[in-house]
Amino acid sequence: MADHADVRVLLVAAVSSGQGKTTVTAALARALVRRGQRVRVFKCGPDFIDPMLLERASGAQVGSLDLWMVGREQCRSQLAAAALEADVILIEGVMGLYDGTPSSADLAREFGLPVMAVIDASAMAQTAGALVHGLRDYGPVEMAGVIANRVASKGHGAMVAASMRDIPLIAILPRQTKTLPERHLGLVLPAEVQDVDGLLDLLADQLEFDDAAWMQLRSTRIDLTARVEAPAPLLAGRTIAIARDAAFAFLYPANLDTLRALGASLAFFSPLADDAVPAQADAVYLPGGYPELHGETLAGAARWRASIRAAHAAGMPIVAECGGMMALADSLADQAGTVWPMAGLLEGSVTMQARIAGLGSQGLEMPQGLLRGHTFHYSRLETGITPAAHTVKHPSGASGEALYRAGSLTASYFHAYFPSCPAAVAALFSRSQA
Repeated sequence: MADHADVRVLLVAAVSSGQGKTTVTAALARALVRRGQRVRVFKCGPDFIDPMLLERASGAQVGSLDLWMVGREQCRSQLAAAALEADVILIEGVMGLYDGTPSSADLAREFGLPVMAVIDASAMAQTAGALVHGLRDYGPVEMAGVIANRVASKGHGAMVAASMRDIPLIAILPRQTKTLPERHLGLVLPAEVQDVDGLLDLLADQLEFDDAAWMQLRSTRIDLTARVEAPAPLLAGRTIAIARDAAFAFLYPANLDTLRALGASLAFFSPLADDAVPAQADAVYLPGGYPELHGETLAGAARWRASIRAAHAAGMPIVAECGGMMALADSLADQAGTVWPMAGLLEGSVTMQARIAGLGSQGLEMPQGLLRGHTFHYSRLETGITPAAHTVKHPSGASGEALYRAGSLTASYFHAYFPSCPAAVAALFSRSQA
């Protein structure tokens, strides 16, 4: 096998959030797939919802790339795997190009990736050129080209294009009459959007390519020898029951891959459908999501609540992240202030609030090493339980989210990225840890 592959790779970035990076990346992915291209997409930084939309647009699973949370070697390995099966690799950046430690620009420079800048041109014309040249030169980064979003007319687009000077305007996306709906944690889940595929097709139709400029974009040489050693099968012979539905949807695909690599079998169930914890389960994983949108349904799911209480009473390891933890408290007050009884494994009450309560990269120090991840939530937990530990914020080193233990339950607002420390993950799902 060759030790490298030349693939067109673009890091899609912007000056800030709100410029339309996700919309443009989704439109670009769908347009390229419809042209017969094999497209693989990644999301830079911690995120659950954008990757769901990008997966729908591209037809392939979307991974995470982040120099701290995922790590250089894991990033390198994922790019190598994608290069073996893709004609184009798109990486949606996070926030603004230079925001964060590490930033999207750091990722681009680490792997020699050209940047495709997305600009919201709705309130500017020639100034777009100054903005893009500043983005290029500040780092600097290699600026492959620009996609102008929310362009009002052909004349407007021509002014934007002329301002770019030596940077090509690769495509234009007109102002959209139909946009992707949002809520407090970001975009609405794709499965909840009526005719989401029709909307993605419409965006792809509206994307006006400069085909000559696109064909002149250079390819990136990807090292195919980069591989990460598989973890020891510390969970061999065990079955992990995983909640998976609209209330528990925030889950890194890499977390499932890590559990399988550790030797575990996975059994999915839906608390919203009042499924009981699967009988064959040796442990339970409750990822984050939107339990606050489904308080009444969860409160009425008697079989689910009885089964998770029975699993807890039997000493079965239960790992609950963010929304998973919220569903195991005594009660949950939703955005309207209505209080719903939850499963009651964790003493305390959860209340939604208008202001963000936690955001950013964090790590949990365990005997097996540092388990990395992030936090992002709009609720608070009031409990009398003393935390067993706290995460550490990155890069400040300040104390982060509390981690609670109640019998066999481990619960926190912290979302862990399992590949960062598989041995720590195996401990969390083992009775010796619980």
